[in-house]
Amino acid sequence: MRNWFAMVIALAGAALLAVLATTPPRAAPSDAPAREFSAGRAMRDVRAIARAPHPTGSAENARVRAYLTRRLQALGMEVRPLRSTLSASGRRKLDRWRGRPAPAPAVVSLVATMRGRDRRLPAVLLMAHFDSVWGSPGAADDASGVAAALEVARAVRTAGPPRRDLMLLLTDGEELGLEGARAFFSADPARTRVGSVINLESRGGGGRAAMFETGRGNGEGMRLFARAVGGPVATSLSAFIYERLPNSTDFTPAKKGGWQGWNFAFIGRAGYYHSPLSTPAIVDTGAVQDMGGQVLDLTRALLAAPTLPRAAPDRTFFDAYGLFLVGYPAALGWLWLAIGIAGYAVAARRDLAAVPRGAGAMVALVVLAAAALTLLNLLSGADGPVNYYDRLAAVPRLQAQALVACGAALACVAAFVLRRPATPGIVAGAALPLALLGLLAQAAAPTASYPLAIPLMLGGLAAGAGWRWLSPAVAALVVGYVLGFGFFLMQAVGPTTPQAALLPLAIAASALLPLAGPVRRRIALTLAAMLLVAAAGVALSVRLDAMAPSVAVYSNDK
Repeated sequence: MRNWFAMVIALAGAALLAVLATTPPRAAPSDAPAREFSAGRAMRDVRAIARAPHPTGSAENARVRAYLTRRLQALGMEVRPLRSTLSASGRRKLDRWRGRPAPAPAVVSLVATMRGRDRRLPAVLLMAHFDSVWGSPGAADDASGVAAALEVARAVRTAGPPRRDLMLLLTDGEELGLEGARAFFSADPARTRVGSVINLESRGGGGRAAMFETGRGNGEGMRLFARAVGGPVATSLSAFIYERLPNSTDFTPAKKGGWQGWNFAFIGRAGYYHSPLSTPAIVDTGAVQDMGGQVLDLTRALLAAPTLPRAAPDRTFFDAYGLFLVGYPAALGWLWLAIGIAGYAVAARRDLAAVPRGAGAMVALVVLAAAALTLLNLLSGADGPVNYYDRLAAVPRLQAQALVACGAALACVAAFVLRRPATPGIVAGAALPLALLGLLAQAAAPTASYPLAIPLMLGGLAAGAGWRWLSPAVAALVVGYVLGFGFFLMQAVGPTTPQAALLPLAIAASALLPLAGPVRRRIALTLAAMLLVAAAGVALSVRLDAMAPSVAVYSNDK
């Protein structure tokens, strides 16, 4: 009974930490102090920009551009248009939206400059796109990013001219293939004055704003980021993954051109991505506050810096529940793994016979959960053609489905492994597959190994020292982190790859195992069956639902 009480306490602590990590801050009102970022003020611009759909070439797009020109001039910035020719691929995409071929419109972005005290210094560039997709007002994507950039510039201006120039690049044609950004970073003379780039994006309508991509060689930049930004959300794992995905934003041309920078976005309320329902009313003002607050902190630090960050070896970094950033040289991951492995080895030295049983239990858990997640995904409709945007609308249910399925797999494995409290050998054995995976990750992708290295180090320290009182704290810290991590991961890739939940599941199970008491097999299997039935019910609700009204108007109707 004592073991289960400790587990309940650990899970309660983990839940609180996960909520803390995934909840945006409260939006500052429109009468907030002038020096602060205010989502209340930024939303005025969102409402003006996202009055109606405004794709490239439309009359509404021209209206938005004229409005933004006036706003930039009111901030005391020098503004000029950047005209470019729509590419062949961009024209084909626009023709598909229009349903007919038509003359290609010009792509007209805006380049604005707030003069700094020393114009010889490289400038800081804020970037966001003001065009929308066909049929969507684009309140989140990307009126929110544009409005946040304007509010950041306004807040910077309250302190007088900055040390160096602050530039805003508000691009047109992003939704047609990054047209405005490509034109600026390939040929515009002002690009040579840019030293650092911050891009503001979104995919959805709310949630925590994350810094999910950096320039290559982010070492110096992330040191500055860690010192400057309050309440950050950022991980080197997401930067590593995004580097290898086919996805792109306006930051892509800057990154390929060698500029140092940071890419921010929020992806919650994913069903509103490119949606006709993406009006100002659906925008989570807390998400706007979150993104704007982080960007303002970073912008001020860059504007005041004697020199802007240069390329340096990439760092490993992650936020601690959205409170502060943890960062270290990537090679230190070897040390964390060594400490963890040594700790588990010490713990298991008198219980070596149980190690294979623990390792087998972890492998069985992953295999069983993978099967459940895959089959439930098929049951939810992924066995045939799906509308991507309809799938995004189902993200909250798909997250719940994955969580319940993982719980069922845990209960099933526990029924056969935990006839008695977990011994040190079983605990060490369960950590063994994760240790092997961590070593592989550290060798192949050192900046992406921390989700394994840090929990293994904490768990190994507690196990090796025999500090049973420390295990609940370790479990709360680790499970709280992976719950938030899994939440974001399922938002990002869950609609297509629910198996992404396997890594958080395995890490959480390893952290909780030292607290596990004896399990009655019949009760555990009954619970597993009930959870699977519940998950199947969620999957069927997704499958049988009519097409969501939020799907993009240009998407197929399957």
